[in-house]
Amino acid sequence: MTYIAGGEFIMGSDRFYPEERPRRLERVSPFWIDRTLVSNQEFGRFVSATGYRTYAETTAAATLVDGAHAPAPAGSSVFHRPPPISLDDPSRWWAYVPGASWRHPCGPDSTIDGLGAHPVVHIAYADAEAYADWAGKALPTEAEWECAARGGRDGQEYAWGDEFAPDGAILANYWIGTFPFDTLKEDDDYRTTPVGLFPPNGHGLYDMIGNVWEWTCDGFEAARPPSARTCCMSTRPASLESVGDIEMGVRGGKERKVLKGGSYLCADNYCQRYRPAARHPQCPDEPAGHIGFRCVIRP
Repeated sequence: MTYIAGGEFIMGSDRFYPEERPRRLERVSPFWIDRTLVSNQEFGRFVSATGYRTYAETTAAATLVDGAHAPAPAGSSVFHRPPPISLDDPSRWWAYVPGASWRHPCGPDSTIDGLGAHPVVHIAYADAEAYADWAGKALPTEAEWECAARGGRDGQEYAWGDEFAPDGAILANYWIGTFPFDTLKEDDDYRTTPVGLFPPNGHGLYDMIGNVWEWTCDGFEAARPPSARTCCMSTRPASLESVGDIEMGVRGGKERKVLKGGSYLCADNYCQRYRPAARHPQCPDEPAGHIGFRCVIRP
């Protein structure tokens, strides 16, 4: 873990999405934070020690069948690269896949063999909390997470400065190409990468931007209605939620938690949430193939 001394920092951004506003001065107390995302290997040690089973492995989702809600087999939401389409309906690239879980990230026929160093995904909020409790840690607040992600570069837009790709350098795992159907990555692989693959930020922290979204312990509140354009709109197999529901930080009366950091699906042409100020509301019981976490310890 890395020690963050705390103090005042500039949080939020006025340049991008409304839910990030206003740009403001925040203060955090000192804390320690994991240098990397929790990996499949680390999460596997937790499961081996406790016998824990995740939400995606045990809980059925509510699907919309002939206008009525009905249970579906336990699973989670998986991104599928579609053919060229319009960008007005995220359900065209998300699918609820029975059997998808942290052990089977792309569905029941997939495995994490060879992916031990990749971040664990398909993690619901309760799963992240359970791991943190076992490890003697906690989930970060949004302010703690953003302070750490900025790496000491107070007020700058990216974790490495104000320029997105300085001298053309790719400094995080985000979508390269035209989202959601065309990737320019050499190996045609658009999902997770091993933790620590890209350079650390000024605090020595890896993957604070991109790779997978990260849970924080804060409920989502927005002073302004957020942008509806996000790769991470509802991943539930029922209908997409309304922007009004997001604005209130709830859906169906349920609190939403703040996700931070963006993921491998964030793209310059669509969802530019590969920045410390970016934030997304997510129901605690909605795991997906681009959601993971890291932990903190507060002295």
